[in-house]
Amino acid sequence: MRIKSACSLRGGAAASDLCARYFSRLHERPEEEPHILLECDSTVLDAVQKHLKLYKIRRKVSIAPCLDLSLWAVIPRERPGDIAGSLNKCADQTLVLTPDPRTEVMGWRLITKKEANLLDIIPGSRIGNIQDYHRHRYKQGIPEGVKDLPPGVALPLESNLAYMNGISFTKGCYIGQELTARTHHMGVIRKRLLPVQFSAPLPLQSIPEGAEILTESGKSAGKFRAGGDELGIALLRLANINEPLCLNMPGDKMKLTATIPEWWPKTAGK
Repeated sequence: MRIKSACSLRGGAAASDLCARYFSRLHERPEEEPHILLECDSTVLDAVQKHLKLYKIRRKVSIAPCLDLSLWAVIPRERPGDIAGSLNKCADQTLVLTPDPRTEVMGWRLITKKEANLLDIIPGSRIGNIQDYHRHRYKQGIPEGVKDLPPGVALPLESNLAYMNGISFTKGCYIGQELTARTHHMGVIRKRLLPVQFSAPLPLQSIPEGAEILTESGKSAGKFRAGGDELGIALLRLANINEPLCLNMPGDKMKLTATIPEWWPKTAGK
């Protein structure tokens, strides 16, 4: 979604309830008219536009979807930092080329015109599908969109947004800022979103939203958020993640294991 403005725009201090992910600034000099791209979950595009227009008031700001652009996730085969040089050589063929701000294991975000040929921009690359992308981020425990981060339900710190440059503790204001800052500085977070692996591929159609995850003794350990095949993401109590766990489905239970992602800060999850 493109935002054009005759005034300066500042990003919020926390990821929005509407799951806006981040801004890309298109203007390079202060004297240029500001152009900002905002990436968001396509299923809430109308809601995001309506939300932004509430704060436009009488400013000369235009907000519109960018239907002529394509968004790509560039996931490196080798270590993320090793492809920076080759991508930068192709920067003149792209509109936006930037490291994914969440974590380096997610590679780069690339925005091009619809008609652009990705294989010309990144020679030797392989074009995957959306399922490949979701498998990668589930494996890394990266939440994205309203399924992983339900509006009005997901909390920023439990969703690991502090690990993914999604929260600022030096600027505001935003709804829930006081609680978020207090919890962060106290350092007590009992539940977090974690990558999980199931003992068999998931029958997604039969899993209710927010299905409960249980310990071996039948105690609630958390809730399932989203997944595909044998991978997924779940909100789990950290005290239970080393126990045998299972997903409670109608008429059945499926075993799963949870892991702490390697990209997390070394002190996380303790």
